[in-house]
Amino acid sequence: MNNNLLEKYAHLIVKTGINLQDNQTLVISAPIECASFTRLVAQKAYQEGARDVVIQWRDELFSKIRYLHAPEEIFEEFPEWQKEFYLSYVHQGAAFLSIAASDPELMKDVSPERITKSQKASNTALKDYRDRLMSNKNTWCVVSIPTASWSKKVFPHLSEEESIEKLWDVILKTVRADTENPIDSWEKHKANLKTRMDFLNSLALTSLHYKNSLGTDLIIELPENHIWLGGSEFTPDGIEFIANMPTEEVFTLPKKTGVNGKVVSSLPLNYNGNLIENFSMTFKDGKIVDFSAEKGCETLKTIIETDEGSHFLGEVALVPYDSPISNSNILFFNTLFDENASCHLALGKAYPVCMKNSADLTPEDFPKLGINESLVHVDFMIGTSDLEISGMTSDGNSIPIFRNGNFA
Repeated sequence: MNNNLLEKYAHLIVKTGINLQDNQTLVISAPIECASFTRLVAQKAYQEGARDVVIQWRDELFSKIRYLHAPEEIFEEFPEWQKEFYLSYVHQGAAFLSIAASDPELMKDVSPERITKSQKASNTALKDYRDRLMSNKNTWCVVSIPTASWSKKVFPHLSEEESIEKLWDVILKTVRADTENPIDSWEKHKANLKTRMDFLNSLALTSLHYKNSLGTDLIIELPENHIWLGGSEFTPDGIEFIANMPTEEVFTLPKKTGVNGKVVSSLPLNYNGNLIENFSMTFKDGKIVDFSAEKGCETLKTIIETDEGSHFLGEVALVPYDSPISNSNILFFNTLFDENASCHLALGKAYPVCMKNSADLTPEDFPKLGINESLVHVDFMIGTSDLEISGMTSDGNSIPIFRNGNFA
């Protein structure tokens, strides 16, 4: 790859994505396949005044070995030292960067129940850490770079080397690192997303009605005092950061018990190395009462049955069908990219920051405000070229929000 572009991408992540502050610690979680680029990001962080950079390496090939051969009880445990690692840094005010680049089908031979047990143990132990990030008390960012297995899944007709090169090219375009000044490009992009966000907030909608030819016919009530967010986010101290790079969405939270109807997926979902394809869910009073999938149904079942909150929705996100990632006509098998090519929803935990005066809320306030709580937050894509979304206002007026897959 062009070293200049990689330098620009690494600098963009540190300055705009994380917005690293002087004397702040950066914690990076990265696959070992991404070691070279991870070190480049660490170097940029030190150059920008980091107090320290700490790297947590992930080895998904070893993870598969462990899932296949370790005794069952191991997956219900979470090491105390790992818990202390995350909690100590999150309470020190560290910033957190995650590089998401997994093989989409690596875990297809692994029991979904084992993966779910492990995820549940991890998410339970790290609840305080996850709550702080989802409340934006620490800056955080998720980015990606190509790995050989992922690149070949996206571009199977190319050689391994060509597929990696192609995926690098696409990623750098989607995050605007290929522009003359990526940071300026992101300022313009944030302004465009803010225009949509401000418009939706001005409507004070009470519900959204989704319909398309796949069979989606879903009404989602929105809680009173909800707000739409998009582009950049802010810590309580006013530090701006980008949680996902790329990002094309504006999003809010649904009223936990206010979802009714059927929703049909429009893209496969890669969940912990398992693909779930052509799936649908039916909701009544917010809760999933029926579901099906042509592939990965057992994995979908384990997600839904993680806990009580995983039976409900936690996010509503709008992405126009005519957007840069969607127009690339590439299926990434990676939620970070696929969710920014499509309107999507999420099962599980809601973002409390999508409520007015969220800094004053406590978990005890969530049930009465309709804010869903769960150990999981799993995005899935529902946008299509014929998606129609109508919004209802408090005075009973219906307003077209999406027509033919795009903002009306």
